[in-house]
Amino acid sequence: MKIGETRPQPVVQRVKSKNAVGKASAVDSTAEAGAVRSIDDTAEIMGIPEQELTPKVRSAIVGLMEEVGNLRGEIARATKRLAELEKLADTDSLAPVANRRAFVRELSRIQSYAERYGASASLVYFDINGFKEINDNYGHSAGDQAILHIVDILIGSIRESDMVGRLGGDEFGVILAQVDADAVHEKAEQLVGAIRSRPFLWDDHEIHLDAAYGTHTFQAGVDAAGALAAADQAMYENKRKAKQQAAASVGVAGGVAAPANATAKKAPAAAPEAPKKAAPEVPKKAAPVNNLSSRKAPPLLGGRRR
Repeated sequence: MKIGETRPQPVVQRVKSKNAVGKASAVDSTAEAGAVRSIDDTAEIMGIPEQELTPKVRSAIVGLMEEVGNLRGEIARATKRLAELEKLADTDSLAPVANRRAFVRELSRIQSYAERYGASASLVYFDINGFKEINDNYGHSAGDQAILHIVDILIGSIRESDMVGRLGGDEFGVILAQVDADAVHEKAEQLVGAIRSRPFLWDDHEIHLDAAYGTHTFQAGVDAAGALAAADQAMYENKRKAKQQAAASVGVAGGVAAPANATAKKAPAAAPEAPKKAAPEVPKKAAPVNNLSSRKAPPLLGGRRR
C-alpha cells in the first residue's frame, strides 16, 4: 500500500437500542406533557382531596384522629395492666415463684405434652422439716425468710426449662422436663443436699434447714391432681421411714436393743399385778366394818346402866 493512499473510513450509523428509544420517548412525552399542563402538588387527608377539606371537615377529621390516638394509648395501657394482673394471679404472694394455681396449670400442660410426644417428665414434692419450730422459736418473719431462702436455692439449682412452685405453707413442687424415673431421684437428692448445706442467718443465729421429698414420673391416664397426690404420698412415706430410722438410731445409742420387743414384754407382766392387788383389799375393807358394828354394843349396855 502506498503512503499517499488512505483507507476508506467505514460509515458508522448510530442505532438506538430499544432501551434508549424507550427512554427518549419517555423524555419526549414528558416534555410534551409539561408543555400541555403543569403538575401541581396535591394533598389528601384520609382520601379526601384538599379542595374538599372545608374548615369543619378538617376540624372533625383532626378530632377523630386525636380520639383514635387516645384509644390506642388506652388499649396499650390496658394490655400492659392485664399482663401485670395475670402475672400477679400466677405468682405466690411471698416468694417469686408460681403459686399452686399456675403450677397445676403448667403440670397439666407438661402432662399433655408428655403423653402426646412420648417425652419424659417428672415431679418432685418437697416438705420442709421443722418449719413449725422455726416459727415458734424465731417468729414468723424468720419462717418467711426460710421460705425465701429455700426458693432461692431451688431456682438456682434447676434449668430454665424446669419450674418451681409453692404449693402451700412449707410445701414446694418442682417440674423437671426431660427427666425420667431413674434420674428424678438423683436430682431430688441434689436439691435436698443443697438445702441442707446452706443454712441462713437470722438475728445472728445460723438456722439449718432440711426437707423431705417424694417423686412421680408422668404416666398416661394420670392428671395433674393425681400426679400431685402420688408425689405427696411418696413424700410422706419417705418422711415416715426417716423418722423410724432416726428413732432406731437413738434407741441403739441409748443402749436399748429392741424397744418394740421390750414394750411387748412389759404388757403381760403388768396385767396379772392388777387383780392381785385388788383381791386382798376387798376383805380388808369389809373386816373393819364388822368390827365397828360389834364394838358399838357396849355403849348401848352402858346406857341401860344409866
